[in-house]
Amino acid sequence: MTRSKPSIRRNVPKLLTFVAALLLLTAASAAQEGLTIRNETNQKWPSAEAEKVYVSSCAVVQREFGSSRELKPRVTLVLGADKDNEGLFFKSREIRLAKWDRYMFAQGVVWLAFEDLMPQEQLLLVSKRAVAWADATVAVGQIAK
Repeated sequence: MTRSKPSIRRNVPKLLTFVAALLLLTAASAAQEGLTIRNETNQKWPSAEAEKVYVSSCAVVQREFGSSRELKPRVTLVLGADKDNEGLFFKSREIRLAKWDRYMFAQGVVWLAFEDLMPQEQLLLVSKRAVAWADATVAVGQIAK
């Protein structure tokens, strides 16, 4: 008995499905490097959309400010937060939302990605330089005295 070779045409849809699944998993794992999600109230929300918004927000900040390094800020999305406790919390790097809002989430990620553009040491150096420049300037009225 001879076996016939499977037709390539029959395997193309399977191959395309496999490649698409692999790409989705790769994107999700890349997003997961910096993104953690806590769903306090077990509400339904689009996890794939959150990962896409995270990745695109980081990429937009990177392109907008010409950074050569890839931005992947550590971000925790907390869904089901109290209305009084919603917002962006820089110290804990949390974006707290009562319910999923792609625009509010994107704003929080943009802020945290922007913050990652300048490491703490560089921030301190730039702050010192700003104070030094302020001390180095003199108002015209002070020169005449």
